[in-house]
Amino acid sequence: MGALRWHASLTRSADGTYITDRLVITSMSADPAATSTSKPTSTDTVPGGLAMADPATPTRQRRKEARPQELLAAALALFSEKGFAATRSEEVAARAGVSKGTLYLYYPSKEELFKAVVRENLSLHIAEGLQIAAQHQGSMAELLGVVMQEWWVRVGQGSAGGICKIMMAEARNFPDLASFYFDEVIDPSQRLLAGLIERGIASGEFRPVPVPEAVHVLIGPMLHMALYEHSFGACKMHGPAISAPAVLAVQLDLMLRGLLRTSPATDTKTQP
Repeated sequence: MGALRWHASLTRSADGTYITDRLVITSMSADPAATSTSKPTSTDTVPGGLAMADPATPTRQRRKEARPQELLAAALALFSEKGFAATRSEEVAARAGVSKGTLYLYYPSKEELFKAVVRENLSLHIAEGLQIAAQHQGSMAELLGVVMQEWWVRVGQGSAGGICKIMMAEARNFPDLASFYFDEVIDPSQRLLAGLIERGIASGEFRPVPVPEAVHVLIGPMLHMALYEHSFGACKMHGPAISAPAVLAVQLDLMLRGLLRTSPATDTKTQP
């Protein structure tokens, strides 16, 4: 299981495709505040042909290139702390150290800002998982473990996990955002896990099980741990310490023991 690793984060470009290096994104992304007379700066290359910013690039220009990430980081922190409804755009701008007008140059509404936060912190990781799954040729049990562990490291235990709590609490009040979140996060996540289980069944590694139900069994404990981390966990409650990685390890062990084909005698399809 330790042989598989997540590599460069995928980042969605303007046309909806994904680019595998943030340096390339920086060189391709136009700053909304820049004028059309801006001159391109020279670049060096690193192995693999990726562009690297010239150290001589003016500090102000480098700040503009970094500004979208700074705005998204500030927004993620505030959304996680206060929720979507209670967060004001001017608070995000202040935390990022820019004016509200500058924020609107990049993200014209709080809804668009939230969508960008979701794409940056959730959608990209799911897309990367789908790509890795498509290229993987080995054990599905091994890949399933890596997917779950990496989800917790990259999403569940950090500020990004707070997005899950926000949507669970506020989706009913913001149906448009709920629909967006379903399309960007819930549906592709379920497709990713369903694909792994289906491939394991097809190869004979897993026994036949109802795939949609098995997906929910996988997601449930991970979602619970993320909600706990960003609710009671944030309050530093007294009581038995909960180790999320340990809980997820037990969940994976129980799930795989239920999925793995052990003998012909147990090879019967579970009825829902």
